[in-house]
Parts: sequence; structure tokens; C-alpha cells
Amino acid sequence: MSRTAQIFARLSAPLCLIAVATGLSGCILVTDTSRMNPDVFVQETAPVFYNMAGASQPQPLPVRKQQPIPQKRDLYQTQFHQTYGVPISNPAFRTYYASMQDDGHTLPAIPYSRIDQRYLRQEVDYPTTEAPGTIIVDTKARFLYLVEANGKALRYGVGIGRDGFAWSGRGVIQWKAKWPRWTPPQEMVDRQPELAKFSAAEGGAMPGLNNPLGARALYIYKDGKDTLYRVHGTPDWQSVGKATSSGCVRMLNQDVIDLFDRVPARTPIVVI
Repeated sequence: MSRTAQIFARLSAPLCLIAVATGLSGCILVTDTSRMNPDVFVQETAPVFYNMAGASQPQPLPVRKQQPIPQKRDLYQTQFHQTYGVPISNPAFRTYYASMQDDGHTLPAIPYSRIDQRYLRQEVDYPTTEAPGTIIVDTKARFLYLVEANGKALRYGVGIGRDGFAWSGRGVIQWKAKWPRWTPPQEMVDRQPELAKFSAAEGGAMPGLNNPLGARALYIYKDGKDTLYRVHGTPDWQSVGKATSSGCVRMLNQDVIDLFDRVPARTPIVVI
């Protein structure tokens, strides 16, 4: 049996496996499907596992030469100037979405005037019975709330998974990663052979501006098990406010960095 076959045969014993930190993609950048079978969701968004029974921490993938990640469209375009007719009245947006240096990467400025203002970072009234510090993802409204005291919350716009590729419920942020690698699941590689160079055996896609997981990733677990559901950054800022991914919650890179710095591991999260 090949090493790849052995890896996936062991998926039937999840309690003995620990996810590879940089391979826990579970998210597809632009390729989508509308199939509703939950088994298909698991197969097409599953991270890649290694045989690491008894391991307590995610293990690193092998380091390979960085390869360009194929994209469906050019990212971070700024030559198109459509707006939504909503005045950008908050001067903080210019600071929030400016170009920034982060761990050796230069994040481009987000053209926030091209994004519906509802999906830009802002404090809002949000009465809830959830405790301050809880993350709430409203998939219908395409918002992520970080609950604050006194009926307030910090609200971010998000992109979500299409119908059939979403998880809901209560969980915790088990751990967090800066500039994670992305490893496409084998089913995706089978459909798109050009992604084979980013397989687990090849070390996954190196962190970078076009990496589908963006600048940060928050991994959601429930009852000690990986939900295969993530909150992560994206270079595809045009997907925020839309249902375009295969299961995960996408945020603008500048926003996911802000959220990452505000929440510790074991933060409770509710997805509705």
C-alpha cells in the first residue's frame, strides 16, 4: 500500500490522530460544489493526517521549494473602482485596511471603498446572553461578532461556505496559527492535478500572500474533535460577504490578524 493510501486509511481512527498544523486547510480557495451530502463535506474539506498516534502537538510538514499557487482570478486588484453608493464615513477604515508588515510579509492595502460598508470592522450594539469574549458567527448575515461587555460587540464581515459545506454549533478555538501552510485534500488534487505539488508529501503550500488560508487560521474543535471548520484569512477580499468557500469562514487578512490578537486559545465560538 502506498504511503498516501496508508495515510487516508487511518482516517477511520480519528481519536488516534492529530492534525498537521499547517495542513489543516479544510478550505478551498475558489473551487465550489453544491452537493449537500455531509460525507462529501468531510471528504472534500478534510485536512491531511499523518500517523502520529500519541502525539500531543501538530507536527510540521516537510519543507519544499515554494511554488506559485494557481488562482482562479488575480487577487488584490485595485484598478476597478465600483462602489456600493454607501459613503465610507469611518476614518478608522483607512487605518484598519492599510498595507502592513507582518512576520516578513507585506500585506497590500484592502480597497475598502469597494466593499459594502456593513462588512467592514466596526463596533455595534449586540445584546446577547453569550459571555464577553465569545465569538459568534452569523452565517446568514455574513458577520462574525466578538462579544464585548455592555451589549456591544466588535463585528467583522466574513465569507462563508456554500450550502452543504458548513458546520454549525458550539465549539472552541483549540489552537491558532500564524501564516499557516495550506494542504489541499486528496479529492481536490484528484480533480486538479496541478495541485499535486502542494500535497502533504510535498509539504503543502508555503505561507504567503496568495495562500488560501491567508495570514491567520483559528481551528475549531467540538468535544475534543476537529470539526474541520476554520476561521481564517483570505487574499480574495472580494469573497467577504458572499457564500463561496467549501465550509470555512473567511475574513479580510487585516481583520483576521486583529481577531487573532484579541482572542486566546480555548475561546468559545458559536456558529449559527
